[in-house]
Amino acid sequence: MFFIFSNIACESGDFIATDLLRKVSNLARSDTRFREAYNRLLDYCETLQPGDALPAENELSALANVSRTVVRRCLARLEDCEVILWQGREKRILRKPASADRLELPTTRAPADDLEQRFLDWILKFDVPAETPLSVAELSRMFDVPQHELKEFLAGLSRFGLVARRPRGGWILRGFTRDFAIELSEFRSVLEIDAIRKVADLPVDHPIWPTLEDLRMQHLDLKARIDSDYHEFSKIDETFHQAINSVVRNRFVEEFQKVISLIFHYHYLWNKADEKDRNAAAIEEHLAIVEALEARDADAACRAAVKHLKTSKTTLLSSLRHHDLG
Repeated sequence: MFFIFSNIACESGDFIATDLLRKVSNLARSDTRFREAYNRLLDYCETLQPGDALPAENELSALANVSRTVVRRCLARLEDCEVILWQGREKRILRKPASADRLELPTTRAPADDLEQRFLDWILKFDVPAETPLSVAELSRMFDVPQHELKEFLAGLSRFGLVARRPRGGWILRGFTRDFAIELSEFRSVLEIDAIRKVADLPVDHPIWPTLEDLRMQHLDLKARIDSDYHEFSKIDETFHQAINSVVRNRFVEEFQKVISLIFHYHYLWNKADEKDRNAAAIEEHLAIVEALEARDADAACRAAVKHLKTSKTTLLSSLRHHDLG
């Protein structure tokens, strides 16, 4: 699914794309209304006894403060969960609702400090391609953050070439050239090899060691399930590199690592070619790094890390070719 968004809707594609984004937002709001209405009807059903009749749809609509269409969706779910028996106009309670019957409501406002992750999740969920115009107004509503906060976030990403300002105003999601990808990979290697050496020198009581042990077990568990669950590797990969880099206490490095992680994670998921084989190989590369670190062999850990980072670079460049961006 591809969406194109624009601040200035002067091209037909911009009009269509903005309409699509509004439909996505409307679906989210509609789902929230349904969940709220369903829980209200559950509250009402709790006041009744098994065998009692529910009132007509008009009364239920007024009770839940939603349309009859939404009420019918709620009734259908209540019937599926065997809370009620619904036959024509007759609706009767079969059992008292339980806490497990309730639907979870979305949070009213996600914290601002995870905007990067929400932005990434949106890109991945809708497979947003490079050169996609971004509407600050629409994205602000989607992520439920003030426009000034979103603009600051985009401005931060623009320093790394992930997004750019449009000549006529607004922003655009940029693709990555081959030179950009190579420079990024080389810089990532410098930072991560430095982190690897720092990990190898840490004392035995440092919290990184139980973290690495836990990650080793996660890798071995996924390795045993790789044929069916290879897609789960992306989160383990992200957690692994975050753990390694977390030992570096440098405000400038931390800023770059955050963006580098986002870019590599984005493209790692973007490239679906040979995903199972790539993930299986990456698991072995991660395990080699962990094994060397646990042995306090900094040189072996660095050699294993260089091999893994070279693989990541190849994956990044492959994703560019796959999407005609390289």
